[in-house]
Amino acid sequence: MGSSYAWDAEDYASNSAVQFAWARELLDKLELRGDEALLDIGCGDGKVSAALGARLPAGSVLGVDSSAEMIALARANYAVGDDKLSFAEADARSLAYTARFDVVFSNAALHWTKEHEPVLAGIARALKPGGRLLLQMGGRGNVARFVAELEATMASAAWCEHFDNFEFPFGFYGPEQYGPWLATVGLEAERLQLIAKDMAHEDATALTGWVRTTWLPYTQRVPKARRADFVEDVVARYLDVYPPDADGRTHVQMVRLEVQARKPR
Repeated sequence: MGSSYAWDAEDYASNSAVQFAWARELLDKLELRGDEALLDIGCGDGKVSAALGARLPAGSVLGVDSSAEMIALARANYAVGDDKLSFAEADARSLAYTARFDVVFSNAALHWTKEHEPVLAGIARALKPGGRLLLQMGGRGNVARFVAELEATMASAAWCEHFDNFEFPFGFYGPEQYGPWLATVGLEAERLQLIAKDMAHEDATALTGWVRTTWLPYTQRVPKARRADFVEDVVARYLDVYPPDADGRTHVQMVRLEVQARKPR
């Protein structure tokens, strides 16, 4: 997701262990038979798609992402040269597949767009009759404490000139929005749930890596030569209010929206 941002795919891959751990928690909920055709939306660097492929010995995985940098890294690291595991650059808001997949999966990606109705319409088209989806993304209230300190940093004298007319870039929604959206595109909701999560990093350096590699709508408003200073200011302000625990680990409170639904037969 987020094709308008210049992703450093290698840097992201080395600073996304928490996202990968949460994705692995989701895999069991898919209850895969092993022969399904699966679409992974917002596949990023490809490691989750590869983990899904390992569970589909007689199936296939197509990972899509709107970042050309991410798709290039995924192909370099994981693509096996056939249809079992493949990757393509695609915008989740304009998926061009029809009745092709048994399962649609997405982890930590769809909050990168505010426009979820066209995403769900594309998923509904892409699913075979009886197909199902499992999505997890940032939900209503996600990273609220972190965003408050981020916005305070943005408003400070050192940085405010770079954030004129800045709009919050993420779509953090709840079940009250998703239920009607699913119904509108003909998908039957099975579970819509907000889940509180603690994002823990081993130290302030790891937290800094997360901010540097994932908060691109903010950091890329700042001149490149000053971005490291901006990230350091954000992290310092946050840790001043929410300091590391006794083991030096940092914590960010998150809320995930988890969506399970099915396309009628």
